[in-house]
Amino acid sequence: MPRGWGHGRNADHRASSSGPALKPAEPITLRADGAGLTVAPAVGGAVTRHWLERDGTTWEWLRPTPPEALRDGLPYQTAAFPLVPFSNRIREGRFTFRGRAVRLPLNRPPERHAIHGHGWQSAWRAIAVGPADAQLEYRHAASAWPWPYRATQRFTLTASSLTVALTLTNEGDTPMPAGLGWHPYFPRTPRATITADVRAVWLTDAETMPTTLGPPPPAADPARGVAVDAVALDNCFVGWSGRAIIEWPERGASLATTAGPPLDYLVIFTPPGRPFFCAEPVSHVTDAFNLADAGRADTGRRVLDPGATIEATIILTGRAPAATG
Repeated sequence: MPRGWGHGRNADHRASSSGPALKPAEPITLRADGAGLTVAPAVGGAVTRHWLERDGTTWEWLRPTPPEALRDGLPYQTAAFPLVPFSNRIREGRFTFRGRAVRLPLNRPPERHAIHGHGWQSAWRAIAVGPADAQLEYRHAASAWPWPYRATQRFTLTASSLTVALTLTNEGDTPMPAGLGWHPYFPRTPRATITADVRAVWLTDAETMPTTLGPPPPAADPARGVAVDAVALDNCFVGWSGRAIIEWPERGASLATTAGPPLDYLVIFTPPGRPFFCAEPVSHVTDAFNLADAGRADTGRRVLDPGATIEATIILTGRAPAATG
């Protein structure tokens, strides 16, 4: 496999590298005709479990959160968390936007880069909760990130799908660079695969920072289908069609992830030896702010004027085998 594959993140994602622990809180539980979802507002606004119960069998669509991770407030061990106001890494936590130098805290030591924004390491507030839907809010005051903003997540559960709607609003008085995404963790099996129509991939250095944009090699091309256990990926794919199919042949189950613009990029993470893998719909490439400042026009970085909002929607649709007998 060419250089740039499998250099990924610390695959363990343990507490030692997941930033400050957040305060535990009682999760919100939604239900709809056998489907279930739990969300922990105080633990990064994270999903902690998404499952389906049918005919005496439970199907886990996302990696369930260990009780101790919820107790200790460790978002990197949850089932999924939001990415606002940017996704993935900013090199050394530094960038320049319209002549303004910004230096962000390095929020996942010992890494040398800022990662995943603020939402995943902050407490969110539930602003609406129903039997099968909930809305969370996070407000960020100007700080090292000099723009105040508001982010929301709305979860809508049905028997066959989960819809996650994200918004990000610039509440400052000057334009703000922006991006968002969602970081789900899927349970891994030896024969699990992911298929997604993509155009190209960013190869990376040893710190998972982008180096070269080019076509994916055949063995690591999601358009051909990738066996999760066959290749170590931690790469951003561009030109994503907005649909990814995850299959667990041993279980006879599959799950479709669909998303519309601005989520035109897909980060795939398949760390060797770990019981999970990730397929993250995002609105921009890794280190997009610096790449855009260097003159690239294909990074996906957005600019929000004062009062403007960016919106995105992700839908997970599971298919479990029918009972026999």
